[in-house]
Formats: sequence, structure tokens, C-alpha cells
Amino acid sequence: MPAWNKFIPAGSNFKISEAHLNTSKEMVVYFPSCISRTMGNSKHSRYKETQTDVMKRLLTKGGFNILFPNNLTSLCCGMPFSSKGHFDLVELKSKELEKELLHISRNGKYPILFDTSPCTKTINEYLIKVKNDKLKIYDSVEFIHDILLTKLKINKKDQSVAIHPTCSTTKMGQTDKLVAIAKSCVTNVHIPEEITCCGFAGDRGFTFPELNESALNNLKSDIQEHHCTSGYSSSKTCEIGLSLHSGIDYNSIAYLVDECSTG
Repeated sequence: MPAWNKFIPAGSNFKISEAHLNTSKEMVVYFPSCISRTMGNSKHSRYKETQTDVMKRLLTKGGFNILFPNNLTSLCCGMPFSSKGHFDLVELKSKELEKELLHISRNGKYPILFDTSPCTKTINEYLIKVKNDKLKIYDSVEFIHDILLTKLKINKKDQSVAIHPTCSTTKMGQTDKLVAIAKSCVTNVHIPEEITCCGFAGDRGFTFPELNESALNNLKSDIQEHHCTSGYSSSKTCEIGLSLHSGIDYNSIAYLVDECSTG
């Protein structure tokens, strides 16, 4: 049986909001990951709004019209099936998602935002495999850094925060962008040196919590030494394990930017 811990999120109340398009605004396709659509926040989190709600507000502040893929509840990048060895299902789900993203983005006319880094990496690897260069997929880290920060007014706060680049963030070469986002929002940003992979490994942390515990063995003392009051990353399951073993609340980097910004 999967292990329960106090940072397991409650269910999400995700709903697709009806699009009211403003012709003076830019368009963006927002693909909330399966986990973002199903998991909300734990009762111990200081944030009460779901990640999808925060991301929608952030995009709105940035002056974007938001489009959601059709049949969203049945779409998936395929990563959960890959980790279980069901590679035929990976192909099926990735192909379904590719087809809908081509449709909703008008064959790649609009940028596409993914809010969970492992999902971004998965679909981009699939698009390379099938030689589809029409779609421009942005991870939340990349989109916030490259596009949103240029459109938002940031009110920098005097805080110390911890940042965790996920394995996917690192492999996609976006660690520096994650750090840069945090540094634009707060005065002190810390990446624990001894923490690379958090050990949650997708969903393995639920069924093999000892992996997560071992990987983050030194995290709490490091966080305390650097007086970090909160933590940020870009993958919900990583954030569950990081919160559990750090003594502080970890959330998507979108929360920090939303908290420190105005349109």
C-alpha cells in the first residue's frame, strides 16, 4: 500500500474556465498535467489555491488569453505509463496529445505551456522522435523566465528560499533559469549542494518512501543552516517529498512569482 504522509495533497477542484478572448492579448495554450488537475494542496501548505488557479492568474496578469486543449481530462503526456514499462501506451497517449496540441495551437501558431517539468521533458522527447518541429512546448520554468518576467512588475521580497531543480529541469538545462526566477523575487536563494535527485522518482516515493528519505537525508539541516522559510520547484510529487523531509513548505515556482508580481 502507498505510504501516507501529512503533505499528501487534497483533491484539486480544477475546472476549465470559459475563454473570453480579448483580441488585444496574446494567446497561450495551457496544458495542466494530470497531477496538477487531480492534486491540490496539503492542509499544511500556506497556499490555499491550486497550482492551476495560480498559473491561470499569472498568465492573466501577463496579458495572455488562455486556451485549454479539448478533451483535457483524457489527455496525458504518457510518462506514467513509461515508468511502468507500458511503452505502447506511451506512444498512444503522446500521439493523442500531439494531435490535440496541433489543433488547439493552430498548428503551432501559439506557444504551449506545461506546468510540470517531467511532463515537458516527456512530450518534447516524443516530438523529437516523430520529427515534429511545429509545436513550441514551454516548461513552466522556461515560460516564466523567458516570457512572463518581461511582462510582470516584480516586487522583490526580503526572504530566504530554497530551490530544487528536478531531474527533468536539470536534463533540460533550465536550472539557471529556475534560480534566476527566484532571485528576481527574493533577496536570498539557496540550492542545497548535496541534494540532486530528491528520490521521489515519479510515484516511487509513495510505495518506497525509504528512497525519498535516503536521498533527502541532509536536507533539513541544510535548510535550517541557511534559514530558508519556503521552497520551490516544478513537480508536485517532488514537492511532497521535499516538504516532508525539509521542515518547510515546497510548492511550484509559479506560486512565488504570483506572490511577488503585478501585471
